[in-house]
Amino acid sequence: MTTIRLPRPDGSIVDYRLGPAADFASAPGPITSRIGFAAVHVVADPRADVNPTLDVAVDWDTTLAYRRYVWSLGLAVAEAMDTSQRGMGFPWSAAKELIRRSVAEARTMPGARVFSGAGTDDLLPSPGVTLAQVEAEYEAHGSYIESVGGRIILMASRALAACAKGPEDYAKVYGRILTQAKEPVIIHWLGDMFDPALAGYWGSPDLDRATETLLAIVHEHAAKIDGVKISLLAQHREIAMRRRFPKGVRMYTGDDFDYPTTVGGDAHGYSDALLGIFDVIAPAAAAGLRALDRGDRAEFDRILQPTLPLSRHLFGDPTRFYKTGVVFMAYLNGHQDHFRMVGGLESARSAVHLARLFELADEAHLFRDPDRAAARMRHVMALAGVA
Repeated sequence: MTTIRLPRPDGSIVDYRLGPAADFASAPGPITSRIGFAAVHVVADPRADVNPTLDVAVDWDTTLAYRRYVWSLGLAVAEAMDTSQRGMGFPWSAAKELIRRSVAEARTMPGARVFSGAGTDDLLPSPGVTLAQVEAEYEAHGSYIESVGGRIILMASRALAACAKGPEDYAKVYGRILTQAKEPVIIHWLGDMFDPALAGYWGSPDLDRATETLLAIVHEHAAKIDGVKISLLAQHREIAMRRRFPKGVRMYTGDDFDYPTTVGGDAHGYSDALLGIFDVIAPAAAAGLRALDRGDRAEFDRILQPTLPLSRHLFGDPTRFYKTGVVFMAYLNGHQDHFRMVGGLESARSAVHLARLFELADEAHLFRDPDRAAARMRHVMALAGVA
């Protein structure tokens, strides 16, 4: 068994012994019981001669290779979302190229599904922004995505949160954009734990009132809505809301704290998934969903429940820095050969946080090659002064 030295919160250093490698059963063909979107990360180009805190350089080959990997498992890709650092170093100018390449790549793989994020990135959130400007920015993003053959995820808008006077302004903006969409879209409600600038979304800090506003929009425009992705880390709200959706509108869970319960479902229904953690646990997620295809809920729980402690740690406060853990796991698992990020965000989590992430990933048997993961972890720990 491989052993590695890891730091603990009390300043001590312990010897940690790794467990066995990942061994999740794979199968050909689509997953049929649920739709499982992985909100995927981008791979920075560490060799580009740029200022990594100001400029964006993407390793396109490795970035697209990871999407092919996700599709090969039977999962779908949610492209250019907050996991790709939209709003945290990855601008719309780069997202456009990512979306174009990703949609084109999906066409080369039978059954590959990709939806892409449309937002208002280039509008600075301020009271001076107008609803007309928000609508125009959304329209530009949506039109571009559709022009390259893509499907739309309407991301929450910081600019709209800043300038909207109340629920009626959200209804006006979303109504206009939904009316124009060529195909049904996914609406994304991202809570302020992921982005503080989105506090009070849907026109009220009261989540009950905000929920009613969103439900009214969904019912009025149901024919143009594929589903709603909720990222509030509040399971009870998600379950209550999905029971009130019109027929044909899906609930895509964004609850990285308890996805097995919402995806597994109950007597009244279930949620599909659109999750950043599915980037990290893609093989386990696919194996779990295929267990549901066979009607084996116990196997689904057996596979996914052990991943929850990792997810809750990775998405721990401040939640918006979860992207660091996502990329770190991709590095440990050999999907990229470095731990560098757009905007220098690899520095957003402490060595102690990363050490605990390593332990939890191992306990969930998520490392494809534990020896490689340990070797790479030693390099990172050495840089943090852990001998």
